[in-house]
Amino acid sequence: MAAAGAHRPGPLKQQNKAHKGGKHSGASQRRAGGRVSVKAQPRRRLRDLSRVDRRHQALQLRRQRKEAVLAEKRGLGSRDGPPHLVVVVPLHCRAAAQDALRLLRSQDAALVRMEQGRAGGFALLCPRLKQRWRFVAAQAGDLHTVLDLAKVADSLLFILDPAEGWDDAGEYCLSCLFAQGLPTFALAVPGGTDLLPKKRIDAKKKLSKAIEKRFPEARLFPLNTEQESSLLLRHLSTQKQRHLAFRDRRAHLLAHAAEFVPAQEGDLVGTLKVSGFVRGQSLNVNSLVHVVGHGDFQMSQVDAPPDPLSLNPRVGKEQKRSQDMEVQDDSVNGTDEMEEDVKVLMKADPSKQESLQSEVVPDPMEGEQTWPTEEELQEAEASLKANRRVVKVPKGTSKYQAAWILDDEEGSEKDDDDDEDDDIDDDMMEEAVSQEGESSGEEEEPAEEECETMTVSECLRDEQYDEKVEEDEQMLERYKQERMDEMFPDEVDTPRDVPARVRFQKYRGLKSFRTSPWDPKENLPRDYARIFQFQDFSRTRKHLFRQIEKEETEGASVGWYVTLHLCNVPVSVMESFKEGKPLVLFSLLPHEQKMSVLNFLVRRHASNSDPVKAKEELIFHCGFRRFRTSPLFSQHTSADKHKLERFLRPDAAMVVTVYAPITFPPASVLLFKQRSNGMHDLIATGSLLSVDPDRIVIKRLVLSGHPFKIFTKMAVVRYMFFSREDVMWFKPVELRTKWGRRGHIKEPLGTHGHMKCQFDGQLKSQDTVLLNLYKRVFPRWTYDPHVPEPVPWVRSQSTLPVQEVDME
Repeated sequence: MAAAGAHRPGPLKQQNKAHKGGKHSGASQRRAGGRVSVKAQPRRRLRDLSRVDRRHQALQLRRQRKEAVLAEKRGLGSRDGPPHLVVVVPLHCRAAAQDALRLLRSQDAALVRMEQGRAGGFALLCPRLKQRWRFVAAQAGDLHTVLDLAKVADSLLFILDPAEGWDDAGEYCLSCLFAQGLPTFALAVPGGTDLLPKKRIDAKKKLSKAIEKRFPEARLFPLNTEQESSLLLRHLSTQKQRHLAFRDRRAHLLAHAAEFVPAQEGDLVGTLKVSGFVRGQSLNVNSLVHVVGHGDFQMSQVDAPPDPLSLNPRVGKEQKRSQDMEVQDDSVNGTDEMEEDVKVLMKADPSKQESLQSEVVPDPMEGEQTWPTEEELQEAEASLKANRRVVKVPKGTSKYQAAWILDDEEGSEKDDDDDEDDDIDDDMMEEAVSQEGESSGEEEEPAEEECETMTVSECLRDEQYDEKVEEDEQMLERYKQERMDEMFPDEVDTPRDVPARVRFQKYRGLKSFRTSPWDPKENLPRDYARIFQFQDFSRTRKHLFRQIEKEETEGASVGWYVTLHLCNVPVSVMESFKEGKPLVLFSLLPHEQKMSVLNFLVRRHASNSDPVKAKEELIFHCGFRRFRTSPLFSQHTSADKHKLERFLRPDAAMVVTVYAPITFPPASVLLFKQRSNGMHDLIATGSLLSVDPDRIVIKRLVLSGHPFKIFTKMAVVRYMFFSREDVMWFKPVELRTKWGRRGHIKEPLGTHGHMKCQFDGQLKSQDTVLLNLYKRVFPRWTYDPHVPEPVPWVRSQSTLPVQEVDME
């Protein structure tokens, strides 16, 4: 009864806020009641350091970084390290590069050793300062030589003109070097003494202002006397080195000498012995070596010849190497002809050596589950006999050739359909090519007749002029296509001679481009059976870089002078070295010889505005590789699907997708386009984004129609399709308008493609009805590792400004 009569608080009773325990000492222990949390403790527990300990820790870290920088400076060019490699690049046609090299050679306390391979190259040995330098000269117009030498150079010495600094070719060379990755550099100005004192001061001010924009916080060194050259050498040896990530993680060397030993089978292929100083990382004989511009090769052995640039020739480095590594006897291979002081450091182990296999050989029977029975084989033979036709063929034609002759017309029709489906806007280009072929065929007929000497020269001159006019017409057509794609993105006209359901049978509709699912393994091309894919690319990359940081690789250490024996090298590599081209070698990380799908993030370079169409052949300089291929352009977004772009946009960063050998980022990339005269124009720069074959690139097509009759929320649309069957086929796909309305197809009207559509609001008479279709696209397999040497670059005078292109 007492419980029944107890007072119960009503809804208006005051509810006070509960007291917070706070975060003061002891509150959490009281609340826990002696219980211990089950949370796993981290491996490295951060201790609360006092103020003095934090200061000491920061001081120690600062000292460690300072000592690392000083050790790097002392090691470069010292007795134990490789010589300080300085590449001399004149940036003006009037820059006195030879005078600068002559002043650098005229050091009293240094020994000069001239190189036999390259003109102007020499080594500078200074025993008193315990320093050694190697100077290599390059011309700004020789693009490949400058970029290859900059990949391995410790310092770049830019030679400027005292009046103008650099010209157009020098500016172009600097743009390429900045995009690739600029190592440590110095600016020198020889000459200028012939100018009047007042003009000399004005020229120096003008040059300093130009340098301040291009090279902020850079110092300008005059180079007219031996004292000034000594100051320049001291600056080169003491300045802080810039690091390029793609070369610091790989062993690399610049060839000091080379020898070619032909194979027994023939003189075209043999063993190339390349001698040079190891830089970057330790060089393992079982890894592959990439010769820049020539390809990947295996090594058979690594020798240790005497150092040709030793500061103290009495004490050989072979004594130290024999303590660190067991030197193998060379008498096993029977190479008794080699000198006694050349010792074999390492020989390749076939079980551990990296393979040169770059592609997977697909098995066409891999997907088959059962073997055909005898009845199925007999049915197949009977069907072949039933479909066999009798056609007259030339005498001596085999059954295989006759089958090809029979199916020639059908195959050409299928190829044409596929080409139309892949590239919509290529009809104009095909017509241009056919016209050129007809014109060339017509010009071949009168070539048999005899002509006078003057007449032939005039004809040739006219043909050259006509070729320039044809190039201008093609460029004008590309400008029009690019402008049309900007004004009406992805819009195409529905064909009237082919049903739309047949023409666009490979396309599909999506409810939402951002959220609709798309399987990355669906309908892959046959080229995907030839490439390699990582289960987790980022994890493999981290594991490899962690091994490099721990210095777990065994081999020739940095600074050793070694001779590499490269197997199965074509004789063209040795011929290019004899012509004076540099021979640059990079060791490959595991899997870097295998083909995959590479994605680059690039931006359009400001110096070039010519239209660049997708699937057009471009030249790539990716890290230490260069190759030719036809890329795809797509938008750079965080979604799982990325829209294809038909042209390289100048106002946004874009992703370029190609088939190429695997390269572990970071790595810079430069895109060049070859002109008809052989010059290479820089069109885009960027970096390697990822190695991912599952990145989905979607091509969008937009079919447009016009409202014919407009009601409250209904409209009759025409000109999108031209048959009743096409309207029924595309009925499930959602419609949209340029003014933001959304709707769908209700039913077809008549037999000429008119359709009744329902929208979420009333349409405007000037609105346009659109239907989006999507298809996944893949790059073309056009990878070519051999890039032709470019002609010295000259700024092109564009005859077709973008503003003057007439759309009519």
